[in-house]
Amino acid sequence: MSEGTVTSADGTTIAYTTWGDGDPVVLIDGATAYRATTPENAETAELLEDEFQVINYDRRGRGESGDTAPFAVEREFEDLAAIIEQVGGGRPATVYGWSSGGSLALNAVQAGLAVARLVLWEPNVIADDGHPPLPSDYVERLDAAVADGRPGDAVALFMTAAAGMPEEAVAEMREADFWPGLEAIAPTIAYDGRHVGDTMSGRPLRADLWNKVRVPVLVLYGRDTWPHLAVGAKVLSEHLPTATLKAVPGENHGTTADVLAPVLREFIRGA
Repeated sequence: MSEGTVTSADGTTIAYTTWGDGDPVVLIDGATAYRATTPENAETAELLEDEFQVINYDRRGRGESGDTAPFAVEREFEDLAAIIEQVGGGRPATVYGWSSGGSLALNAVQAGLAVARLVLWEPNVIADDGHPPLPSDYVERLDAAVADGRPGDAVALFMTAAAGMPEEAVAEMREADFWPGLEAIAPTIAYDGRHVGDTMSGRPLRADLWNKVRVPVLVLYGRDTWPHLAVGAKVLSEHLPTATLKAVPGENHGTTADVLAPVLREFIRGA
């Protein structure tokens, strides 16, 4: 294992940890998550480092990575490209995206980023009435809360509108020791909102959405996940001509290294 930084196209420093020496596998976290909050990423890497170079990085504005205003989704495409080129040596990379990290990965490939294959764990798609759609002004409200010095309100909006938590539970969370850490990365929640776009509107996915994604894609969902996420995974897999859908027994919106690592290994070997 080693740690380091790369410099993205706009000069932002992106911090990463890497294990192993084979073809690269890049892990992308979803909203609010980064290396220090997702130890399962390191555990997955340790199970795969015998065959692959596994790279886990802090998305901009989180953990040990920097950030540069103004934000555009293209900046995170450039961050991922820098990781693949500067850490992975430009070799064919497998990109694994969890939740809205999967949306980021899909959007990056749609924009022209060259990767070998994609693995997506329950990317953010609402395709039925099992979950309320995101408010149409979701991103604007997140940005306004941060600009007004109310980062906690931005976190609360994410927890209720996107994650579906009851307001009473979020009110209790505001008193928890981990809440200041969430407030610190509150500006980046709107980044994920922009990557998600209108895929959580409850409307059918646009025909031109991800129509340039032609690499092999594995769409994963947990059999014990929320029903609307399972539906979303199925709809996404049907939307992508190169996609394979796999239900993972016993898992929900998160998973463990001992479950994920073999699935990744099998798909990379066979795709």
